[in-house]
Amino acid sequence: MTGEAARVRQMWHLLEPLHAVLYYAPAAFEEAAALGYDTEERWASYFAWRAAPLGAAGADEVVRTFHSFAPATVAEYVPASWATAPPEAVLAARLRAVDRSYRALFGDRRVEGADFAEAAALARRAAEAASDLRVPGPANSASRPADSALGPANSALPWPDAPHLALWHAATVLREHRGDGHIAALGAAGLDPVESLVSFAAVGAARPEVFASRGWGEQEWGAARQRLQERGLLAADGTATEAGRELRAKVELRTDEEAAAPWRALGEEGRVRLAELLGEPWLETIGSGMLPGENTLGIGKV
Repeated sequence: MTGEAARVRQMWHLLEPLHAVLYYAPAAFEEAAALGYDTEERWASYFAWRAAPLGAAGADEVVRTFHSFAPATVAEYVPASWATAPPEAVLAARLRAVDRSYRALFGDRRVEGADFAEAAALARRAAEAASDLRVPGPANSASRPADSALGPANSALPWPDAPHLALWHAATVLREHRGDGHIAALGAAGLDPVESLVSFAAVGAARPEVFASRGWGEQEWGAARQRLQERGLLAADGTATEAGRELRAKVELRTDEEAAAPWRALGEEGRVRLAELLGEPWLETIGSGMLPGENTLGIGKV
């Protein structure tokens, strides 16, 4: 991994937990329940929270932009999500959820303090640079339409006034911008959605059981394993071959490259300062026990 790639990946690791509180915080489930979503399990609110920037998206659009979920799983929640609450109501509720969650995690005094304000200003500079970029497309394609990707959809939303909410919004824009680039990198590697998960599990990013949340059945998972074995990317025991590890390393490196431009725009001094400011909130978020210790993104593993 190059020095720049390592720095870009570090910023992803620091920002991802600050974004992800939306999907796990008690306040977020309370806000979702107030909208009418079933909160006995997390997926009804997850699909609503994450897809709302796309507008009243249909299942096909969410399958494409989320990439890793089985179409049947998406269809359980989309477009039914918008009958429960329209996207504009979901967008307002997710900011309320983040406000309550951040205040519970960090305290009113800190979220209204100078460090959060400085971090928000720096992260916003990077996120605004991301919004000016073309959307990465699949191999041999100039770009995907901007409205079909989660990075631009979040970039188009108004910036919250409160610094801690602006910080969360910037983290969201940057992580979805990275995700759009990751989908492009997977496509360039010839990996379809289920193959992407199987190959990721094969390099130890997470146990295969963790990826079951994406909804692929045993037959679909097994067929993907067979295809990867035929390409020489997977051994018979389901672990990656050397070629498989090399391909996944190339995917992660290309993802870092696609995600690098906003950090170049911020500059090294700004990036280092932002990393310093994020260190304590990151530790507190991880230490809260709110987020799962093993995740499908490979945080801490790649």
